[in-house]
Amino acid sequence: MADKRDYYEVLGVDKSASDADIKKAYRSLAKKYHPDMNPGDKEAEQKFKEVNEAYAVLSDADKRKKYDTYGHDAFDPTAGGSGFSGFGDFGGFDMGGFGDIFSSFFGGGTSSRRQNGPVRGDDVNVRITLSFEEAVFGVKKDITYRRTQRCAECSGTGAAKGSQPKTCTKCSGSGQIRVQQRTPLGVMQTQRTCDACGGRGTVIENPCKACRGTGTVQATKTLEVSIPAGIDNGQRISLRGQGSDGLRGGSAGDLLISVAVKAHPVFERDGYDIYCEVPITFTEATLGAEIDIPALEGKEKFTVPEGTQTGTSFTLKQKGVPYVNNSSRRGDLIITVVIEVPKNLSSAQKEKLREFAELSGETNYTKKTKFFKKFFK
Repeated sequence: MADKRDYYEVLGVDKSASDADIKKAYRSLAKKYHPDMNPGDKEAEQKFKEVNEAYAVLSDADKRKKYDTYGHDAFDPTAGGSGFSGFGDFGGFDMGGFGDIFSSFFGGGTSSRRQNGPVRGDDVNVRITLSFEEAVFGVKKDITYRRTQRCAECSGTGAAKGSQPKTCTKCSGSGQIRVQQRTPLGVMQTQRTCDACGGRGTVIENPCKACRGTGTVQATKTLEVSIPAGIDNGQRISLRGQGSDGLRGGSAGDLLISVAVKAHPVFERDGYDIYCEVPITFTEATLGAEIDIPALEGKEKFTVPEGTQTGTSFTLKQKGVPYVNNSSRRGDLIITVVIEVPKNLSSAQKEKLREFAELSGETNYTKKTKFFKKFFK
């Protein structure tokens, strides 16, 4: 126990200090080192425990007498002989309710809050699934959802017809009560939520049967919603005031619509641009050709340049997805041509291809020629 500081030294008082002096010193140091006044300060937290440990001994006449006689050994069961056992472990010192008082006094801990004012209604979350085309061009959807709404039977008061909520007599309508507690730091006064009215400030003696005194009921609502053109997968639409009704004059919450978009069999979307692969024949790629390609509004005519290589991409400006809230602006359509190698050729077709191969030279396959020249010089 030699490493423990003298309790009188901890509190900064003489051994002859009176009970009043000890209490005064404790109150000053407890406030100084309280964790709520020193958040995250481990040194202050340790000193706070040390101060409380010292005060727990010196404020008790019997324990102080034992301490004055035996020092720290009085509370060390391993000291033998005159050791005082059963005092408990100061490492987990019990504040005896001081913690709650400090929390209320210094602003920490649980706070009582008035619950008789306006309360905003809850937001309601729904999820809808759109086809690719609906997301691109926009659509109107009927959305059905559950919400909390004001009880029509009692107009949201919670009281049966012909009656009204009455002011709570315990808190006089404030929703809070004041509580005084005597502590070593003096008399502390705190505010707590009134247990008679639950913080509402009123009590209902004759509750409405429709809502059972809550003032609200669950209801189903169907709303036609305009989904804007260009909306994308994972985006959300917020409709203000279409969620649950508020309480005591509070505003309604919002309806939050999360959007999921189905995949398209041909197109892939990236922002406002769309991509697709278009297969073309060997002849179309070699000689060039006018072909039909898929587009959002249907088929589009597109001219494949002569000598087009597989994997070549072409961009069609303003053929992509309309921008949300600005339909005059659109993304692009990017097509990538893929040359399809013919299969199941007849003997005559194979013969013609062999003739073509014999007639072809290095100038017809410049990429292949350059590639092999890198290795065979």
